[in-house]
Amino acid sequence: MPSLSPLRNAGLRTLPALALLLGLTTAALADSGNLNPRQMLPGYQQECAACHLAYPAGLLPARSWDRIMNGLDKHYGTDASLDAATVQQIGQWLQANAGTYKRVSAPPPQDRITESAWFLRKHRKLDAPVWQHASVKSAANCAACHTRAEQGSFDERELQFPRGLDARYRSAFQD
Repeated sequence: MPSLSPLRNAGLRTLPALALLLGLTTAALADSGNLNPRQMLPGYQQECAACHLAYPAGLLPARSWDRIMNGLDKHYGTDASLDAATVQQIGQWLQANAGTYKRVSAPPPQDRITESAWFLRKHRKLDAPVWQHASVKSAANCAACHTRAEQGSFDERELQFPRGLDARYRSAFQD
């Protein structure tokens, strides 16, 4: 009977590659885990979260972040200008942590996360009045429904029904 040790050894050699593959696959999932990189840039958190959620860099491709950082003087209708050193630091960090997987391979219209194909698909069951409700305000207000959005988690198991929203819209949150 042939020895099984060469097979076992071959299997042990493939474990690191398999673990790497599984790690990359897990990191690419939008609905589970933390989408923020391990090392958040304090300047990004400080500057961007002063006005809105400091969106995880992986939600947009590098090209989108580049255009956003080079257009801060007209940032979605607001002047969000920063000094050149801060723009460079945040821009480099966003480039290094930008999304590279299929979901974000193409920049969405106007570089808006809320206009990306995956965002529209994930939120397709929500009616327009949900986005316009006083406790939600817009599709860009992730924290209205995603309880851990500020930590980079958009897990569907952590959804909350927005305060004051008519119960007839609840079914979209239970799918």
